[in-house]
Amino acid sequence: MGRSNPNFVPEKIFYMQLVQHSYSPSYLQTEKKQSIVSRFINWCNGQEKYRFGWLAITLTLHGCVLAPITVLSIALCGNNFVFWGIAIGAIAMPLVVNLAAMPTKVTIPVFVFSVLLDLVVIVGAFASLA
Repeated sequence: MGRSNPNFVPEKIFYMQLVQHSYSPSYLQTEKKQSIVSRFINWCNGQEKYRFGWLAITLTLHGCVLAPITVLSIALCGNNFVFWGIAIGAIAMPLVVNLAAMPTKVTIPVFVFSVLLDLVVIVGAFASLA
């Protein structure tokens, strides 16, 4: 059997101290990037103080501007029953959400989605003519 080195343990401790001190213990704080959806929802949360203004905008824009344009485009382009169902659903969504007094983080995205649905119905109605 071989003889062990009497300086083995202190030598290992010395090497471990070298390894431990060679790494920098600095803390890097990276900036967290938010997605567009999370920034939009955070903005909607900040709009809570203007809730009644958003209610007025939603009902007025939808009831007085988008609904008549959508209904007229459906009626002029052949009265497709599928478009009527989608248009009624798009008109009803923000109305129900506002009557339920939901927070703006719910009402504003529902309103945006319903406007997109109306635009899709209008484009689809005119595309069905071709």
